[in-house]
Amino acid sequence: MWTFGWRALYRQVVRSSFATVPFYRELWAVDGRTEPVVVSGRTGAHGGAVPAAAVSGRLPDLVPLAGGSAEVDPLRGLEMVLHQCARVTPDTVIIGAVPPHHPRGLALESTPDEPRGDLLAVGTPAQLAGVAAGIPRVPLVTPGERGTEGLLVDDLLGVLGGVRDCGNWHLDWPRVYARETPLGLAFTLLLQRSPRLVDIVPAGGAEGRVDRCPQHRTPVIAA
Repeated sequence: MWTFGWRALYRQVVRSSFATVPFYRELWAVDGRTEPVVVSGRTGAHGGAVPAAAVSGRLPDLVPLAGGSAEVDPLRGLEMVLHQCARVTPDTVIIGAVPPHHPRGLALESTPDEPRGDLLAVGTPAQLAGVAAGIPRVPLVTPGERGTEGLLVDDLLGVLGGVRDCGNWHLDWPRVYARETPLGLAFTLLLQRSPRLVDIVPAGGAEGRVDRCPQHRTPVIAA
């Protein structure tokens, strides 16, 4: 029951996508679904999960019929998840992999000579290797690289969650829904209108199961 509202929003997004998004209308009309059941008596390929490769080159088909953007943000959710998982203050300057247009970021390949405010380095492990010692860092890792720290990111879905002070991998709840499928964890962006990304399995897969954090009582990815 703890996920009732979360699941209800997911089911609402599924129904809306089936009704208004060309890609899902085509896919689910043929294969059906398992949750919620859209085509009676059918289970759907891969339990309804969609490999990221299946939408490659088809982003315009993920736009609802009413119109919208076909562009994805590879750092979607970064600001919110950083606030949950790292010590970010109004004076924090984020360096590393953050694009120049990001409201809080500086596109720097190395540490500035005259830092202003508190620095926080965010980037892939390779990018962070060039950051000066002593600067706090938050690695961006793919679901397949998940270890014990950092933020979970996918080029298509953006930032999906991160490790909080409890040591658990917290989802970007309630903006991201995850469920277990035969292909691994599949993710849905609940509040993104376009392009619509529903039940996407990241490139490289995402192992684990969805559980509840005993401390924060919100969804986490467990081993």
